[in-house]
Amino acid sequence: MQQNNEKKERKLNPRRQPKVVENDGLDKKLVNVNRVTKVVKGGRTMRFAALIVVGDKNGKVGVGTGKAAEVPNAIEKATARAKKNMVKIATEGTTIPHEVIGKFGKCRVVLLPSKEGSGVIAGGSVRPVVELCGIKDITAKIYGSRNKINCVRATLDGLMQLRSKEDIAALRGKTVEEIL
Repeated sequence: MQQNNEKKERKLNPRRQPKVVENDGLDKKLVNVNRVTKVVKGGRTMRFAALIVVGDKNGKVGVGTGKAAEVPNAIEKATARAKKNMVKIATEGTTIPHEVIGKFGKCRVVLLPSKEGSGVIAGGSVRPVVELCGIKDITAKIYGSRNKINCVRATLDGLMQLRSKEDIAALRGKTVEEIL
């Protein structure tokens, strides 16, 4: 018998594909997974809705929701939507330039700048958005609806309203020193 020292190449099973790890410099946090049911003629169909926040901790953040029959698929869809909907947020050092009120539905989120070293003082669904945005010092208060999806969207609305000194000066056609 003659032995062959060469290793045979293994065929990959098409159903068992290797996991591809994305390394795009973005962090993601799962805020909420909700089981939703739909009553149809044959009974109830269960699906899962996921809410994901994606950010680079350097002023860019995005929010996405996804719905699927399985939790991992819902998370995957939500992550793809969050990456697609990323926005740039104006920050001033480790905090925000000015106070702002974000609104979505009946949820109101008040975002206040804080001194350096005070940390993130915020409720459960506001915290992941501001942390993944890269804001280290902020105070936030939620009024009205405490629904996680509405709170996350209201926080994003408030962050999108922020303007830096340079932005305001450019809008007015003046220098930063003239408006201060």
